[in-house]
Amino acid sequence: MDQAKESSGPRVRRRGKQRDNPTPKAGRNLPAATVSGVGMLVCVLGGLLFLPLGFVLVTATFAIFGVWEIFRALEAAGTRLPIVPVMVGTVAMPIAAYFGGLESLLFAMLASSVAVLLWRTLEGAAGSARSIFAGVFTLSWVPFLISFAALLLHTPDGETPIGLWPDGIPPGAWQIATLLLLVVANDTFGYLVGASLGKHPMAPKISPKKTWEGFAGSIAGAVVVGVLATVFVLGKPWWVGVVLAVGMVAAATAGDLAESMVKRELGIKDMSSILPGHGGVMDRLDSIVFASPAAFILFSAVAGA
Repeated sequence: MDQAKESSGPRVRRRGKQRDNPTPKAGRNLPAATVSGVGMLVCVLGGLLFLPLGFVLVTATFAIFGVWEIFRALEAAGTRLPIVPVMVGTVAMPIAAYFGGLESLLFAMLASSVAVLLWRTLEGAAGSARSIFAGVFTLSWVPFLISFAALLLHTPDGETPIGLWPDGIPPGAWQIATLLLLVVANDTFGYLVGASLGKHPMAPKISPKKTWEGFAGSIAGAVVVGVLATVFVLGKPWWVGVVLAVGMVAAATAGDLAESMVKRELGIKDMSSILPGHGGVMDRLDSIVFASPAAFILFSAVAGA
């Protein structure tokens, strides 16, 4: 109870500051967000299409920054994350998914969770339950989910390359490119429509600036992008693009709301300020971590289309 009382004060003060500094209607500096978003997209796509292991390492790097932001936010709220085993697991999971496939990813997740338990056991009993739960939750939320993107690059024949693609860019790389384009379309069109027409909040107690009008704009924009990408990039029927667009927008929106819920509980607006217009790395990854497993499932389901 004492910790709850101590943490409730900073939350009230932070939220008061937010009211004193008004933000745009959709809560985003669009020019800065666009520049940083496009920059990240170019870097990620460059590695994805030309150096697949580089893409996996970039993915792991983003996950490391995201986990570090969560560590700092939880520590400020009085929960100590077992950062060493969590960081080791964060690096291991995308690499395991890329080289070993789904079984290796699941094993890495299990081993990382056990490592969190054992590490916290050595540190003593005080606060251990919250610390262990926070560690496993963070592993599940960020590195495990985002590793499904690397999983799309895994080749079951055991010839997953370390360097350049040996026989040209495979379908998995184009699938990830489509995933990223759909996430960007969700964010961009949702912002544009929500900022101009948004009146009905989706979850006012969690994210009051996310509206149903913006969600409809995300669906519409993503469908256009999805159909074009599916037909001209993936070589699939147009309806596959509609399915992917709806699935990606639903997953990305769920990820955004999930992170908003965590931030509201911790009493913070952004995880950090490292990315102009986006806040922290987790403020950018929130959609991608949920969209990655959704993309893996949907691409597997429509593989024969």
